[in-house]
Amino acid sequence: MNVIKTNIPEVVVLEPKVFGDVRGFFFESYNENEFYGATGLRPHFVQDNHSRSARGVLRGLHYQIRQPQGKLVRVAVGEVFDVVVDIRKSSPTFGQWVGQMISAENRRVMWVPQGFAHGFVVLSEFAEFLYKTTDFYAPEHERCIRWDDPDIRIDWPIDAPILSEKDNRNLKISNVPESDLPVYNG
Repeated sequence: MNVIKTNIPEVVVLEPKVFGDVRGFFFESYNENEFYGATGLRPHFVQDNHSRSARGVLRGLHYQIRQPQGKLVRVAVGEVFDVVVDIRKSSPTFGQWVGQMISAENRRVMWVPQGFAHGFVVLSEFAEFLYKTTDFYAPEHERCIRWDDPDIRIDWPIDAPILSEKDNRNLKISNVPESDLPVYNG
């Protein structure tokens, strides 16, 4: 497994070894021992999610104030631009983001640690997005940050995304109550 480090040390991109021939291909999308070797972590995943979205759909930037979720994300069909934002109070990388093209073709997997906001935009005709989570989805604890927050300045490869009603009401990070931001544990 190839590990791609990002400008936020806790966020990593993994490229699995792919074995292919005339019949097709095979790869391990997750292997606990390989993941531990790459990250030093052994997350306990409790839920797998699968979404399908059309070109231009942007989902995010989501996080949970209770039951925070670490996420291991990948794309089975299509291509997305995946974004992770550090929203941990007092973190040296607070407000910084990492963006990565993740596709069925490049088979990259991104680790989104707890304490980070996450979102993606679909660049292909449609995309099927899969992710494992370390805690259960709790809609009452979900919070969202604006995709176009001028304080974060994410360089999205799209100008006018398609947003859900919920994602259209998100706050700027500067307007998020301090009690809704996770704490950096250095």
